[in-house]
Amino acid sequence: MSVVTVQLGQCGNQIGHEVFNAICSDVHGTHGLCSKKENESYHDACKERFFSEEKAGVPVARAVLVDMEPKVISQTLSIAARSGYWKYDDRSHFCQKQGSGNNWANGYSVHGPKHKDVIMNLVQKEAEKCDRLSGFFTIMSMAGGTGSGLGAFVTQCLRDAFPASFILNHVIWPYGTGEVIVQNYNSVLTLSHLYQSSDALLVHENDVIHKICAQLMNIKQISFRDVNQVIAHQLGSVFQPIYTAEGALHYSRSPLGDLMETLVPHPEFKMLGLRNIPQMPENSLAYSTFSWPGLIKHLRQMLIANATMEEGIDWQVRPPRPGSSVLSKHSTSKLLHFNASIANLVILRGKDMHSADLGSFRDPALYTSWLTPQDAFNLWKTPRAFNKYEKSASLVSNSQLLLKPLDNLVGKAWNMFASKAYIHQYTKFGIEEEDFLDSFTALEQVISSYTIL
Repeated sequence: MSVVTVQLGQCGNQIGHEVFNAICSDVHGTHGLCSKKENESYHDACKERFFSEEKAGVPVARAVLVDMEPKVISQTLSIAARSGYWKYDDRSHFCQKQGSGNNWANGYSVHGPKHKDVIMNLVQKEAEKCDRLSGFFTIMSMAGGTGSGLGAFVTQCLRDAFPASFILNHVIWPYGTGEVIVQNYNSVLTLSHLYQSSDALLVHENDVIHKICAQLMNIKQISFRDVNQVIAHQLGSVFQPIYTAEGALHYSRSPLGDLMETLVPHPEFKMLGLRNIPQMPENSLAYSTFSWPGLIKHLRQMLIANATMEEGIDWQVRPPRPGSSVLSKHSTSKLLHFNASIANLVILRGKDMHSADLGSFRDPALYTSWLTPQDAFNLWKTPRAFNKYEKSASLVSNSQLLLKPLDNLVGKAWNMFASKAYIHQYTKFGIEEEDFLDSFTALEQVISSYTIL
């Protein structure tokens, strides 16, 4: 089944391009450990999901590109076409001459309604090219105006037009030090609206990815492209073909649909975080060896200690002891910064993955009491390596991973709102104080729900 990607704003279009690049690079890589038949089925499953075939033999991304300024889309189309491996459809993009001025209200209330018909017509045409449409993957930043405001509007339109298809929103959490003065407003408005229409929100934090670039990838002068390539690598490690059942003979037809069904058992809990190990400079790979027990041990501790990468993990954090009362369980968890989970998915790629023991992820102490470990934990795997990593493991987690950044973001936005800072910039586009209060209320409920896990 196929997925249509909707790239929104500068950030969404630049990341979307890197995601398709990472997927294509992986498909065209050499994987001598796998049989020819295995590689062909992997290749076919990937192509069906993310590309349609052109007569000239160059795969065309199943994507719609949207921005209110033409520069980034023009660059993105050109770079992809020059690669020779894949390209975008020249007719599947929409741009204007004037941006949204980093104002969520401008993107949501002005550009959205004004350009709705054109954008949704492009989406409909892309959906009609799919033999079997599984759903939509949208990519956007929360900080600016187009990706956040127009992105939230388009997501609502997708839900109305395709009620039976899944919608997975990939959102980029802005740098904590500030990219835009009103980024906290934009983020609060974006998250609260996406929560109403999306099936799941898969979040990457810019600060975290920047840290990975500096400490794990050893990049000295970190560019946006470096950050985007790390994000794309992590997304590709989840999106590429995978066996979702033990002993399966065929790759899953709808892994993104399966992912949301697996990880979002309740509509109150839609925030997904992603961890991927190992990550290192390409020139270090030849000198590195990894074992499944080591990778799994690190990944589990990253989960329970809420570590963003495998360096600097707090190994003192432990799950609460069995039999502890609710009160002591919560106080112990808080004391040790234990990250409680609703559901977790581990994805293993590489040789000997059948020997990997994931029993530690089935510990009931990791999960909320209303789901059994059998329902709360899933394991997907394939013997085919991903992007030159002989062995790699990814974790997609619906847990308290994003609770602290969400609480901080809402707190900062509320402090600005209480002093009426910059509110006039939103009211002139039709977003009233009541709309802000509704968004704050919605996110406070999300914070409360995750806090009491």
